[in-house]
Amino acid sequence: MTATQTRRATAARGVLYVHSSPRALCPHVEWAAGRALGEAVNFDWADQPVLKGAQRAEFYWEGERGTGAALASALRGWEHLRFEVTEDAGLGTDGGRWLNTPDLGIFYAQTDTVGNLVIPEDRIRYAMEAAGPNVLELHRELRLALGQAWDDELEPFRHASDANSVVWLHKVG
Repeated sequence: MTATQTRRATAARGVLYVHSSPRALCPHVEWAAGRALGEAVNFDWADQPVLKGAQRAEFYWEGERGTGAALASALRGWEHLRFEVTEDAGLGTDGGRWLNTPDLGIFYAQTDTVGNLVIPEDRIRYAMEAAGPNVLELHRELRLALGQAWDDELEPFRHASDANSVVWLHKVG
């Protein structure tokens, strides 16, 4: 394998989505991400309309395989921080997706070359065993394996940009 092929095989890229961060935490998020990436970074922060006083940012990154995990590890556990990290699949390697919310903590799943979650056979077998004949329990176990609770909590934050305003529906009494 040539040096160029080796670099290409070990190179990774992805996106860090900071869905919501308190304004005071933003410089610390940049510092932590930069440390994980091995270089200083500056995000283009914008107001997060879903949560007053919060900021949001997207950052496209390139690095070695495993950088997505390093980014998620650097940011996990920070109070009031919602984020998502993706690492694209590469030649002979799976990708990954990390979701984090203050209430749920972190969720990780492998992804394939087009970004679909890959649920390992053993996880599906566990869901079937845990559920037994109860179809509703199987549904719950599979939603857990897919990280549905994390997606549900992050969805309003994902779509709250200048181009996609959030529409709040209120129950009228």
